[in-house]
Amino acid sequence: MNTLPHLFANNLAWSENIRKTNAEFFETLAKQQSPEYLWIGCSDSRVPANEIVGLMPGELFVHRNVSNLVGHSDMNCLSVVQFAVDVLKVKHIIVCGHYGCCGVLAALEEKRHGLIDNWLRDIRVTASSHQAELNALPNKNMQADRLCELNVIEQVKNVANTTIVEEAWQRGQELHVHGWIYGIKDGLLRDLSVTVSSAHA
Repeated sequence: MNTLPHLFANNLAWSENIRKTNAEFFETLAKQQSPEYLWIGCSDSRVPANEIVGLMPGELFVHRNVSNLVGHSDMNCLSVVQFAVDVLKVKHIIVCGHYGCCGVLAALEEKRHGLIDNWLRDIRVTASSHQAELNALPNKNMQADRLCELNVIEQVKNVANTTIVEEAWQRGQELHVHGWIYGIKDGLLRDLSVTVSSAHA
């Protein structure tokens, strides 16, 4: 039984459209993936990684989770980073958050949300570390936006401090870790100017 037929119809149209542009696209894609970029982003459905940077399948290796966190005990995320760095030899790791992140907003609230509170704990720690800066902002929306940025900055540090990235730099492998944020209201990316390219940066 074909469930969700409209999604299969969308898929067929998408595949046919790509074949019209490049008849051998999928045949070439099936042989190998060799992206230069690893994207660590939020699971939010409004932030489609490939689309917002205009890249085709095979050009961007992607890991997504709630609030684009990189935890040192998260074997899922670390496995993705290791595969991207050691096997695919990506040259850029992009940590991309977004304004209006529901996880960040939940971390700012003084109420329980269940299991997700454990996941969001690091964002609460970041908020606590920057409480004076956040309190100086005139309203909750601006505080939330700034915490979205601070969270990305913190995750860039976390990526750069993984043994995977440290060892890549020790080998002399070219690898840059970037921190970006995406505006859902305007569809634009912003570079937070926190790129790290070596253990000494």
